[in-house]
Amino acid sequence: MPDFEIKDVFRETRVFTSRSIVIGIFMLILVGILLVRLFYLQLIEYDRYSTLSKNNRISVVPKPPVRGLIFDRNGVPLARNVPSYTLEVIPDQVSNMEELLHELGKLVTLTEYDLKLFHRDVERHASFDATVLRSQLTDEEAARFAVNRYRFQGVELHARLERNYPNRESAAHVVGYVGHISPNDLEKIDKSQYRGINFLGKTGIESYYEEILRGTSGFDQVETNAHGRVVRTISSTPSIPGKNIYLTIDSKLQLIAEQALEDYRGAVVAIKPSTGEILAFASTPSYDPNAFVNGISTADYAELRDSPDTPLLNRALRGRYAPGSTIKPFMGLIGLKANRSVDKKTFCPGYYTLKKGGRRFRCWKHSGHGAVDLHDAVVQSCDVYFYDLAHSLGIDMMHDSLSLFGFGSKTGIDLSGESAALMPSRQWKRGSRDEPWYPGETVIAGIGQGYVLATPLQLASATSALANKGRRLKPHLLLAEEDTLSTEKVSKAPELLNSGIWDAENLEIIQQAMVDVTDSPRGTARRVGAGSPYKIAAKTGTAQVIGIKQNERYIESEVAPRHRDHALFIAYAPAENPEIAVAVIAENGGHGGSTAGPVAKKVMDYFLLGKQPEQEKEPS
Repeated sequence: MPDFEIKDVFRETRVFTSRSIVIGIFMLILVGILLVRLFYLQLIEYDRYSTLSKNNRISVVPKPPVRGLIFDRNGVPLARNVPSYTLEVIPDQVSNMEELLHELGKLVTLTEYDLKLFHRDVERHASFDATVLRSQLTDEEAARFAVNRYRFQGVELHARLERNYPNRESAAHVVGYVGHISPNDLEKIDKSQYRGINFLGKTGIESYYEEILRGTSGFDQVETNAHGRVVRTISSTPSIPGKNIYLTIDSKLQLIAEQALEDYRGAVVAIKPSTGEILAFASTPSYDPNAFVNGISTADYAELRDSPDTPLLNRALRGRYAPGSTIKPFMGLIGLKANRSVDKKTFCPGYYTLKKGGRRFRCWKHSGHGAVDLHDAVVQSCDVYFYDLAHSLGIDMMHDSLSLFGFGSKTGIDLSGESAALMPSRQWKRGSRDEPWYPGETVIAGIGQGYVLATPLQLASATSALANKGRRLKPHLLLAEEDTLSTEKVSKAPELLNSGIWDAENLEIIQQAMVDVTDSPRGTARRVGAGSPYKIAAKTGTAQVIGIKQNERYIESEVAPRHRDHALFIAYAPAENPEIAVAVIAENGGHGGSTAGPVAKKVMDYFLLGKQPEQEKEPS
């Protein structure tokens, strides 16, 4: 018989039944406990816990960081934070918003613009986030609300730090301004980085270095009562302040440059040739950036926007001007590179023609300069010499060579919105206008007219390269970043754009000619150099605004003021060891030597000698 165990079915059934009964009893006990506890909480303790749930809430309150400050190179504040009373509302704690706003309007002034901004911000914020209703409350308004605080659930009065620009119009185009975060901004920013933050940089340095200046938000986890008041703080994460920024700008030099332009629309850009540091970056007329911080009124903005003087335009960065005769030193250098003899003379009878009996391209001196070589052509600014030089070089070589100085391309400065202006070529004209390039267009391009356009920044950068033995450094405004907690500074290193492309001997020829522009009795800027304790290398420029017919003469007094020639001037000094390079444009200013030149001289005098212009008050 096989060896196997007979299964005891009765015994196994009994064991299974016993275990099931035990487990069932245990589960009944647990369910009973749960039901008893539920009965206790829901019925016996209902009133107590209902009150607690309604009256006390756990909230996460963002802690906005302190925005970093902006200083000039000498530590003078250009953008600071000042205390300001703000009225803030937590929508989640307000039962009737319209009634609340109506009652608040009896205590503090609420304009239509304030309400419009508030409603817009409420839509973009979470309902439990505090939203600014009014800022810059007066002491009287703050006191009036504080007395009536108990009447307004969900409304708080806070002392916040608000952005302020102490120099007002001065350097406004450089520093820029902050403003309320708009719906368009929301599409571009990382919202998680802006919890509790209502402002961001809109223009200038404020915008370009937004991430550095902004800082990082912290938060408090708090318990609040039915009136929205904090009962206790459960936990806290501190905010991290933004870094401070030091600019290369000298605020006093900046103010002198702006004052020197007086009533002219125009720009002044001053650069340190050895580093590319921007010392002054003036654009006139300007505007007060403080008006934009809490939102400028529609009427005030329309006045700025529609002004014929376009104060909102950063002319130094975006102004596109024919460089006129300021391009001649660069043209002369290109001619030397192309093996044109420095001694080669061109006869100037007061005009130039491509063929006998053809169109006459006039020289500014109607009687002509006679036979002139390169040196005399630069010193006396002879147009005919450069007409002939341009025709011999051709537009392709001019385009390629002038591009090495940065003409026709952005410099890469640390500001948004820079214009590349225009250095034309055959390819450009065919692509943009579907037309061929004509020889006459090459001729006038040789004196910086026609399609050739440059920004004041490009002119200053190119002049800086001439001063720096052909080495062109990237213009920049950031001097250093400073950690506000450790006070550690990190300086900006110069960035070389190109070098070693121009022969040293040829550079010296052009540099000497530019010195004689101010030092020679026949130089077009001799009045600028007269009596100067340091040598100045310069070039004057005059750029036409309107065309003059072939047989007509330009008579300034008979031309409408806004149609008169622009005045330009480029210079660097001291000529033997350059410390500053300057470019000036005075719109409709007439002659570069008499209008733009003195502006540059005031800038250089202050920077090199510490000399204050007598007619201006000392900058504060």
